[in-house]
Amino acid sequence: MPSLRQFRYLDALATHLHFRRAADAVAVSQPALSMQIRELEQELEIKLVERQPNAVRLTREGEEIVTRARKILSDVRDLVDYARQLGQPLSGTLRLGIIPSIAPYLLPRILPALGAAHPNMQLTIRETLTEAMTQELLAGDLDAIIVALPVTDPGLVAEPLFVDRFLLARHNRPGLDCSRPVEPADLETDTLLLLEEGHCLRDQALNYCSSLPTGRKSPLGATSLATVMQMVAAGYGVTLLPEICAATEVRDDRVALLRFADPQPARTVGLAWRKSSPRRQDFETLRQTLMATLEGCGCAPCPLPATQAAADAAPAAAAMR
Repeated sequence: MPSLRQFRYLDALATHLHFRRAADAVAVSQPALSMQIRELEQELEIKLVERQPNAVRLTREGEEIVTRARKILSDVRDLVDYARQLGQPLSGTLRLGIIPSIAPYLLPRILPALGAAHPNMQLTIRETLTEAMTQELLAGDLDAIIVALPVTDPGLVAEPLFVDRFLLARHNRPGLDCSRPVEPADLETDTLLLLEEGHCLRDQALNYCSSLPTGRKSPLGATSLATVMQMVAAGYGVTLLPEICAATEVRDDRVALLRFADPQPARTVGLAWRKSSPRRQDFETLRQTLMATLEGCGCAPCPLPATQAAADAAPAAAAMR
């Protein structure tokens, strides 16, 4: 009978497609991992991998076995989580993912509060882009994620945390009226500076500025907001900046922040987890702690259930398209 250990080793090998890197990931020697994969192949009586000099390739049968093995491993993690959550809420390990356009601005606010409210929780943080993080959540490698809503995968549940409005960041100049609300038409002559593809913040900015001529969108694909803001300060263009980032990213007198006319573009930031996870009580407790902390920091609260919040946000979402 195949073992969970063999499935974990196969999962690592499928992720890294390299025996040494896979062995490092599961903290065993390369020969030990290779032997366990061979024993699994013998047990199942099928070839799982094609061994090449410097790489590994899954066979068609191997890909199917990996998919099923990952489901088994996820179910086992859920079983362990179920047993743990019968005790004190938010005790033990919780693996939380968070997107880069939120992490550096949100984590310093929430980590002290979480540590004080739930001292028995061992929190690990994973910062990466939405698509990769969602896949890791579905695979069971993360327990919950903080992302911009909506989350569309049917295997996930998402509840809102707060509303993050967008501000227009532009090069400061004499005579600039920062009190006048910005209309979309005001951006027609500006170059829009954006993060590189894969960042949800890029897509949100493009939704709002979809009427801009293509030539006014900068070819720059920055990997960080810090780079974008330096370009704005130097006068190379404008950008949409989430309000939660403003205090950290705008410390330069060369940058002016302007508010948009109503309905203001915004994103709803929420907490998501797998529907199959038995830790819903933990995640609801986590959400309540986060919301209480963020309300004290001045973030716009989102007290409604996700379904109602999505319905109420529809007019604002339409304005961003």
